[in-house]
Amino acid sequence: MTAHGAVHTPAFIPVGTKATVKSLTSDEVQASGTGMFFVNTYHLYLEPGDEVVKRLGGLHRFMHWDGPIITDSGGFQVFSLGSKKFGKIHGDDVESLVKVTDDGVEFKSYSDGSAHFFSPEKSLTIQQNLGADIILPLDECTPNHVRKKYAKQSLNRTHEWAKRSLEFFNTRKNKNQALYGIVQGSVFEDLRKNSARLISSLPFSGIAIGGVSVGETKKEVRHVLDWIVPILPENKPRHLLGVGEIDDIFTLVEKGIDTFDCVLPTRMGRMGKLLTKQKWGKRTSYDSGQKLQRHYEIDVLKTEFKEDKLPPDPTCPCFVCRQYSRAYLRHLFKARELLAYRLATFHNLYFIQNLMHDIRRSIEDGSFAQLKKTWIGV
Repeated sequence: MTAHGAVHTPAFIPVGTKATVKSLTSDEVQASGTGMFFVNTYHLYLEPGDEVVKRLGGLHRFMHWDGPIITDSGGFQVFSLGSKKFGKIHGDDVESLVKVTDDGVEFKSYSDGSAHFFSPEKSLTIQQNLGADIILPLDECTPNHVRKKYAKQSLNRTHEWAKRSLEFFNTRKNKNQALYGIVQGSVFEDLRKNSARLISSLPFSGIAIGGVSVGETKKEVRHVLDWIVPILPENKPRHLLGVGEIDDIFTLVEKGIDTFDCVLPTRMGRMGKLLTKQKWGKRTSYDSGQKLQRHYEIDVLKTEFKEDKLPPDPTCPCFVCRQYSRAYLRHLFKARELLAYRLATFHNLYFIQNLMHDIRRSIEDGSFAQLKKTWIGV
């Protein structure tokens, strides 16, 4: 339960990077079956600014969304966008344009190169200004296959930031906000378990799991969950950051994850890739690094759909599938009509939320294993 309502779990949380799911209104996001939004602190801090959002009544009023909102710390974007645009992170070496110290992280804006600094306290202040229901402490998200020496150093720093964040949060506590802790540790079992124990021992309202969407294989992600989930307290909600493909969803639910966010369904929609229960193409290995979701996806831009009268998914009851054909959506994309992005994005988001509804119902009636087998065959 949050100040803006309950979240029915397990739940997929769409990412509204800049306080919007691109091309959709908040009413349309709600109509898709979405109950909670994920918004990126980094982007709103840069534009229009967290103080502006605060003066305008906070995120809920700003984006016309009455449901729960979760914001991240901004740390992931600091490291991913900063390293891509202005520098690189390789093991022990962090270039000066993304400089990490025990005090916090100095970085340059991905858009204009201006200099900024996030400390644990600064990150929480920004999120408190934004007014989200659930906020996250600053952490360092290390890149995939980082050397263990640096992963350990980074984890120790993240843990200290977590303690500082709790102390700061408690001095400025907002009864309408909950602070989750973040488990890190890369792909190293001992580091992950140590992090799970430490974060679980601290008085966070919930637990987030980070660092599992930066290049790891699906097998590695499952290993991380196998290591840490048994350690996490059962009475606190668990959120996994940045994962949400079809097969991943079943894995996360099976492992006991309550909520998870991902940009993939909506980003795919803007690229003309539509989710469908109809299986297409050759099935990939469940343990490979390849994306199994491609098995449930059509690229509507392909010539084969030029005269296809079928809806994106014949079994889907969303308004897009009730009213429009694959041929029409292909035409919109080819003509670069803006309506293409709205229709495809809404369908994909509805498709995922409808799947989550089926998953929740299957858990209630004991048919989850059969539903999983129907979808991914294992």
